[in-house]
Amino acid sequence: MSSAFSEFSSSDESASSDAVTEAFFALHHGLPRQGPGSDGTTRRLFRLAGPLPERPRVLDLGCGTGRSALLLAAEAGAHVTCVDLHQPFLDELTAAAARRGLDARVTTVNCSMDRPPYPDHTFDLIWAEGSAYVIGFEAALRGWRRLLAPGGALVVTEPEWSRADPCPAVRAFWDAAYPLRTAAENAALAEAAGHRVVAHLPQPDSDWWAEYYDPLAERIAAADPDRPGMDRALAGAREEIALRREHGHEYRYAAYVLRPRPEKGNTMTSTETPVWSTRAEAPGDAAAVREINLAAFPTPEEAGIVDALRADPGAWLDGLSMVAQAPDGTLAGHALLTRCHVDGHPALALAPVAVLPAHQRRGAGSAVIRAALEAAREAGEHVVLVLGHPEYYPRFGFAPASRWGIRAPFEVPDEAMMALPLDAARPVPGGVIQYPAALGG
Repeated sequence: MSSAFSEFSSSDESASSDAVTEAFFALHHGLPRQGPGSDGTTRRLFRLAGPLPERPRVLDLGCGTGRSALLLAAEAGAHVTCVDLHQPFLDELTAAAARRGLDARVTTVNCSMDRPPYPDHTFDLIWAEGSAYVIGFEAALRGWRRLLAPGGALVVTEPEWSRADPCPAVRAFWDAAYPLRTAAENAALAEAAGHRVVAHLPQPDSDWWAEYYDPLAERIAAADPDRPGMDRALAGAREEIALRREHGHEYRYAAYVLRPRPEKGNTMTSTETPVWSTRAEAPGDAAAVREINLAAFPTPEEAGIVDALRADPGAWLDGLSMVAQAPDGTLAGHALLTRCHVDGHPALALAPVAVLPAHQRRGAGSAVIRAALEAAREAGEHVVLVLGHPEYYPRFGFAPASRWGIRAPFEVPDEAMMALPLDAARPVPGGVIQYPAALGG
């Protein structure tokens, strides 16, 4: 839901504040989403939450009009119980489910998300996109944990600072609406609430605009300013959009994929297990990426390979050079996917992967590799090849490439040359790998 909603929902109980709240809901009625998001992000988060049962039981808390619920029901075969307090949103969701033939998989319930009326261990997946802030991130994580079945996962998105020193105007806005924390602070709250952070995914800027702010701006332009309460609702929405346009680099929505920690046994603090944010390499990151590769390897060869691949238009693919950021915002890891071919068919080569020595064996490498593979899958790529340690890469789904008849152009141990198909519906080409020149092609 919109960050401005907390301001309206926490107003006094006067008729005036009721009118503002109703005007706010009227602005959002019929929009694709009630907060930042996209179908691509929903699919990516569902994959990160796995493994789950074949037909998972999902509880969508603060579902709004149910864009994510409908996708999970249709594509994941889930039965989704959708909870919200705004009945018009639930009615809209019920109608949409019926139109799509999903009414048997989608159940709507009008109740508060802070007191879901369900027994312990009822759901395989709890889903909360843009809604946990209504009751507070910490309260949500503590209160919802009991509902997860063994092996279950919690996916929740939360607004947070993306820099340590936001400007005074941005801090004042959020302090009045919903005080933000950093990713490290949110991870510490999750740990304290009994969860393990499986993944931390900052949502792309496009999640704010395509299906949320752009449609909302059209609704603002067509709204009746004389409707009771609409003047305040419009002012709040305009301020929020303007703030995002000018200062969006200072805050973000981020998704947390969490799994409960065992009740007994050792736990790790957030300082022992940092939350690694991942993103595509930005234009100003080349020098930092080079320093990561220089520090990670005993010779400058890998750093030179990255520079050569970046200069090769036949190999370099925008958006597939991924970096991992430490909680303080510094770059800690890098994974690169570039174009190669198998018997003339397009494929990707994963190389090199590098992590600063101070951050090795702390999850940064796994985080940036998973981010790179997800980015490739979202880009519609088919298969990824890696020449690496056979005890490390299978955790990401890689298997010996010879299984598909794929061979390196030089002598390598069979178990070290690995492949990962990204789309099970497409046949994997066999043959000899043609690498770009920087990788020995």
